[in-house]
Order: sequence, then structure tokens, then C-alpha cells
Amino acid sequence: MPNKKITKWEPDNFELEMNTVWSFPERGKWATHDAKYRGNWSPYIPRNLILRYSNEGDLLLDQFVGGGTTLVEAKLLNRNIIGVDVNPLALERCREKIDFEYENAGKVYLHKADSRNLDFIPDESIDFICTHPPYANIIQYSEDIEQDLSHLKVPDFLDEMKKVASESYRVLKKNKFCAVLMGDTRQKGCIIPMSFDVMKIFQNTGFTLKEIIIKQQHNCKATGYWKTNSIKYNFLLIAHEYLFIFRK
Repeated sequence: MPNKKITKWEPDNFELEMNTVWSFPERGKWATHDAKYRGNWSPYIPRNLILRYSNEGDLLLDQFVGGGTTLVEAKLLNRNIIGVDVNPLALERCREKIDFEYENAGKVYLHKADSRNLDFIPDESIDFICTHPPYANIIQYSEDIEQDLSHLKVPDFLDEMKKVASESYRVLKKNKFCAVLMGDTRQKGCIIPMSFDVMKIFQNTGFTLKEIIIKQQHNCKATGYWKTNSIKYNFLLIAHEYLFIFRK
């Protein structure tokens, strides 16, 4: 049954972000959005990206679709989108999230597939890529799916991201944009700048770097375990991610 309880279809007083630091203290709860899928991004992020880097009727791609936030925004903003994930549970949740009727809505095409092999998508057929990969094994999204990149330690994850970047480059049209949100991690008290390693991978694949946006995190309360350890071992809590905008 389509979702009939939606009373709010868009954010209040929405304005496009105009600088390179983004902060969304209120996560966003319009349409079918919620924060129940661990690690999913605020809908304000894909809304800003989709409006800035694509047009109505365009074909978009999110190859790490997870909880479906990008799909909902693409549908609301009259873009067609291909959503890809290796996890059938994620795709099941995506089907629930996009199950609504809306005037001038875009179409959503879901595929159970590996982001490193998008052979069902023709070369240079995508108008905009808007995606939020896992950050290596910081959050593991499945227990036993072999192709799930969230099982990989940082060096192996970065190796596999070369294939993701290559496929992204192949399917994207020339002069179009690819937006990737990535975070860093910490090992033995020292920062591992995984996001910049991913940035370089995309550049080495052939993309040019248009923007680096710093996205502030608001769910990093300094309490309990992490607060105790940050004081004990003298390190700062990571409270930002990087949003890279690449152009082909």
C-alpha cells in the first residue's frame, strides 16, 4: 500500500547552500525520511546536490543506496534515478521509502548489484552521480555478503574504491558531476585521512575536482566511551566529513 500518512513534502524555508561548509543540525523529516538506517545522510545533502548539479528529467545514480535517502529526493525533485546496493535488506527498505505518490515524480530503478561492476548501465548514460559509500569497516552493513565493502579494512577498501571510481567515470556523461561523501577514521589515536585517499583515487581515474565541502556532523556527542578515551589518550573527536564534487 502506498504511504498515505505523509503531510509534509519538503523542508521549510529551504535555500541552497552557498559556501563550502554545510551544517544541518535538524536532520530533516519531510516525505518518508527518517534516521533509522544507520549511517545514512541527511536529506538536505542530496537535495542541495541534486538541485545544483542536475536538471528535471535527468538520470541519476546512487550506487551505495543504503536507506534510500537519495532515491526519495530524486523522486520528489522529478529526476529519474538508478539505485544500486549489494544488500537485499537495504533494497527492501528502499522500496518502502519510495512507495508514495507525488505529482511530477521521477522514476526509481532498483538493482541488486556491486558498485564495482555496473555492467547493466551503458557508457556515458548518467547525468549525475550522488552517493555516500561506507567508510571502510567503521559501520558494517551486513554479516555475510562477500561483496559488501563495509567489511574491508582501510587499505583493501581503498583498493576496491579504484574500481568504483572507474565504473563511475565510465557511466557518467562528459562534463557532468559526481558527488561523493566520505569520512575519516582513527587508528591507535592517529587520524587516517581516508577521505583524501578516496579523493585522489577519483582524480587519478580522470575526474577533476570542482569542490571540497566540509560537512559538519551533529551526532558526535562527547559522552561516555568516546569522551573518556579522547581525554585518556588525548585525541579530538571527528565531527566532520568531506563532500567531494568531481567533474568528468
